[in-house]
Amino acid sequence: MVDRALRARVEAWQAQDPDPVTVAEADSLLAAGDEIALRDRFDHRLRFGTAGLRGALGAGPNRMNRVVVRRAAAGLAAWLDASGRSGPVVVGRDARHGSEVFAVDSARVLAGAGRRVFVVPDPCPTSLVAYAARALEAPAAVMVTASHNPPGDNGYKVFADGAAQIAPPLDDEIAAAIDDAGPADRLPLAAPDAPAIEALPASVEDRYLTGIAALRCAPDAPPVRVAYTPLHGVGTAFLRRAFATSGLGEPDVVAQQAEPDPDFPTVPFPNPEEPGAMDLVLGLAAELGADLALANDPDADRLAVAVPSDGGWRVLTGDEVGVLLADHLLSHGSGPDRLVATTVVSSSMLSSIAAAHGVHFVETLTGFKWLVRAAMARPELTYVLGYEEALGYGVGDLVRDKDGISAAVIVTELVAELAARGSSVPQRLDELAREFGVHHTMQWSKRFEGPGGAEVMASRVDALRVSPPSMLGDRTVERVEDLARGERLPPTDALVLHVRGARATVRPSGTEPKLKVYLEIIEFVSGEAADARVRAAALGDAVLADLAALLG
Repeated sequence: MVDRALRARVEAWQAQDPDPVTVAEADSLLAAGDEIALRDRFDHRLRFGTAGLRGALGAGPNRMNRVVVRRAAAGLAAWLDASGRSGPVVVGRDARHGSEVFAVDSARVLAGAGRRVFVVPDPCPTSLVAYAARALEAPAAVMVTASHNPPGDNGYKVFADGAAQIAPPLDDEIAAAIDDAGPADRLPLAAPDAPAIEALPASVEDRYLTGIAALRCAPDAPPVRVAYTPLHGVGTAFLRRAFATSGLGEPDVVAQQAEPDPDFPTVPFPNPEEPGAMDLVLGLAAELGADLALANDPDADRLAVAVPSDGGWRVLTGDEVGVLLADHLLSHGSGPDRLVATTVVSSSMLSSIAAAHGVHFVETLTGFKWLVRAAMARPELTYVLGYEEALGYGVGDLVRDKDGISAAVIVTELVAELAARGSSVPQRLDELAREFGVHHTMQWSKRFEGPGGAEVMASRVDALRVSPPSMLGDRTVERVEDLARGERLPPTDALVLHVRGARATVRPSGTEPKLKVYLEIIEFVSGEAADARVRAAALGDAVLADLAALLG
């Protein structure tokens, strides 16, 4: 028997829901008397924050659905009006379940509120939407995407104020406007073909691709052979065009994963960081004798990289790719008025590389909303690179977000240039290790799914905050830095545990129900770099084992 007040909330929701699928889902749960599932959907709501909205598809305010999306669009429109931000809004989408109808609903609500709307007509990379917002001087843009989340998820990402991801206090302001939006069935809706709703001009996409080509700093390096996969996402057409525009030739694409498919049938998770996600592209690369293997995530804003090594293939970490990009880009520029940035959970090697080149370095909180603001805060400097360890890279200031398409172009260029010099990525990484030390990075994570998962996850961090360990591995914990205090960065729920030669950062994910540990171990090289990596990995395994026992 479902509680009467809960039933009333469910039925009130159904009355404003235009989607018969989610109406039927709620009916089925009511008929089954499944109060636990109903409360999970209707007693909570998706939090509008770091990446806008993101969650599982389904009925109720705690799921991604047409009611949530229409009210989000109405709240965004009201916030734009209240804050005096004039101009059009750009709307784009990936190829996930629900993305097309969510994008259409968003455009209709925004146009119904009096906004001119430019809609990207086909599934596209998130970076194109961010670029378009800046190119058109739009005060806001919406990208319907759940990035690399599981197939059953979707999301609603918002850009504003200079075409960057929203950051505090804008996220709270927009969230409040969404809360004040009326029922979804009472919102003014423009017709899908209303004059206020226009297709994004093809010239904008052309300018984006031309801008990527202009990022190249060693255009004369001979081409190399590239194996590529979009992991069933939107990347194939854009990467091919970017390579052609940039003079890099045609990549070889994994046929089974080349076209968008919202079910992601060949991978357990559509995230190139997950074990097994790159198996098909590595197989293709080996078969072709390729020089490089690349993978984008489903909305093509992240990039994974693998290179030949010791007769097999070595998948690089995000930190390895980040420092290689910095090394490449800074080596081809000149002058001290340049800036590179990374996050508090990424490798500290970037700061050493920046110092060696005499350029500015900034460390930020996790996420590109902070990385790009480091550049926006210093417009007198040339922004060379921002990167985060989670395979996100922003080359230059073409896009104020991570961009897996432009990163793929520059990674291919640097591999080609190394090859032309008779070198390789593993050799260059060893040279950097001998100069700056091995910076070995590792991760551990645990998912907290279902009702109450977020609360349990937060309690684990709080317990560590109250009672941190005295030892990790065989080393004394010298200092615990609580980033919630906001002493050197904006406050965030994270702890940094420092031991000699290593640091471990513990934080809840901002986009998934996942608790994460990021570990960096620094070992200086006295002989072979490989020996230092073995020592660093051994210490890392011991530290992660101790933290997993405490948190798991």
